Amino acid sequence: MRIQRVALWVLAAVALLVAIDNLDRPLANPDEGRYSEISREMAATNNWVTPRLNGVKYFEKPPLQYWASAVSLKVFGDKEWSARLYVALAGLATLLITGFTAARVLGRDQGLASIAALLASPYFMALGGTVTLDMGLTLWTTVTLCAYLLAQAADDARLRRRWMLAAWAAMALAVLSKGLVGIVFPGAAIFLHCLVRRDFSPIARLQWGSGLAVFLVIAAPWFIAVSNANPEFARFFFVHEHFERFLTTSHRRTEPWWYFLPILAAGFLPWMFALPSAALHAWRSQARPEGGQPLRLALLFSAFVVLFFSASGSKLPAYILPAFPPLALVLGRYLAEAPTRRLALFAAPIVVVAIAGAFAAWQMPDRGRDAWTAALYLQARPWALAGAGVLLVVAVAAAWLLWHGKRHLAIAIVAIGSMLMVGFLEDAYEEMAPRQSGIVAADKARPLVTPQTRLYSVAIYDQTLPFYLGRTFTLVDYVDEFETGLKAQPGLHIAKRADFPAEWARPGDALAIMQPDIYRSLRTQGLPMQLVHEDPRRILVRKP
Repeated sequence: MRIQRVALWVLAAVALLVAIDNLDRPLANPDEGRYSEISREMAATNNWVTPRLNGVKYFEKPPLQYWASAVSLKVFGDKEWSARLYVALAGLATLLITGFTAARVLGRDQGLASIAALLASPYFMALGGTVTLDMGLTLWTTVTLCAYLLAQAADDARLRRRWMLAAWAAMALAVLSKGLVGIVFPGAAIFLHCLVRRDFSPIARLQWGSGLAVFLVIAAPWFIAVSNANPEFARFFFVHEHFERFLTTSHRRTEPWWYFLPILAAGFLPWMFALPSAALHAWRSQARPEGGQPLRLALLFSAFVVLFFSASGSKLPAYILPAFPPLALVLGRYLAEAPTRRLALFAAPIVVVAIAGAFAAWQMPDRGRDAWTAALYLQARPWALAGAGVLLVVAVAAAWLLWHGKRHLAIAIVAIGSMLMVGFLEDAYEEMAPRQSGIVAADKARPLVTPQTRLYSVAIYDQTLPFYLGRTFTLVDYVDEFETGLKAQPGLHIAKRADFPAEWARPGDALAIMQPDIYRSLRTQGLPMQLVHEDPRRILVRKP
């Protein structure tokens, strides 16, 4: 048994190395470019209070990840892996706190299986190498939940108090990661759990006095400082970014109510068919109130996250990431305790999913809207096929091993195989970098850019170019997410495209990026432009 546990840890470590190996791929539009550039500008200006994107005030999210990534960029330089470092460390820390909590609350085998379940989640691990704010939020909401569970399980009053204060601190960091959802998620889960148990006494034991003090000491200073420096912040952040974003479709991210359900299922792909049984088993097995019902609380936490964003008028795939670690607690316990032959029956259908994935990968070039995109898909296809092949081998091996009672080895193979699959799929995505990133255009522009060169972005904004060039662009006929910042700083853009030719004609060197149709329109107007880079998504020109 000890050898099996050591093997599981070793395989998990190897899986993490496979994931970390993909941190230096090109940044993708839009999120990776956006959040990396905000951090770069923060590091360059040493303004740690007011976030800026392309030199424009940007208040959509709090600054915790910007701060962490800015420090990383200062220490290690403006590299892709530097921008991704905080996200990767947040993912690793989430794995560890999930496994630690499961081991303390449920048992050692359950702790190892919970880590393996999260390692086997291609959704969780892929986002662990992607620059979004969701992994940071997931870390701190997971720490909040886990610290609460550990406090409930503690026999010693002092230890219980320390874990509760840790929960309050983590909740403050969750708020600094992505706003008020850092309070809403754990608060709603605890309230719902008390409601289900018909016992509200845990709410009285939350260490309200010292806990609120810890929370405010951590979370309040930045909100006070940024509000004092920017009078427009409070209304935009608290009203627009929270209530209007949730209640309206102003961000044009509308999706059907069931949008997140297939994402949740596919996110646990190797164990997706086991997840419903694991959830049902956890709920039924903790029907009695004794023992704190940690898995019921985990299920309520995850369910609330999914339902909350399902009801929102703004939906993006990464939003439900905080639901995955609590579900890993539930799934991990089931993997550690369920009859192995039953688990084998859940692993076997993944063979069909893998074959379907291979078929989809083979057809990738046919989905290209133009020859350029089809060629990129063709380059990506071998990696995508390799990912589907790994999933097929893993499904067959796991089903066979589980049928013969080899639980730990099967769980380990699923974890390492899933990581290899994610690595191959990220390699496939990297082949699409010329389409998803402005890195090729940046490489061509870099030798032409001097400190005196004016840079323009005409009716388009490529989020990755400012990061790669280390420069901001003057926006022309483009507002979108910059609306609030440009109202406060109107001199940072050219509002009308008709004013651009005169601006372009001013003495001095200049480069501009635009879409192909705008390039053709300006050419017909006789605007002198030297072509530097061209693809179906973007045109980069230089003033002759």
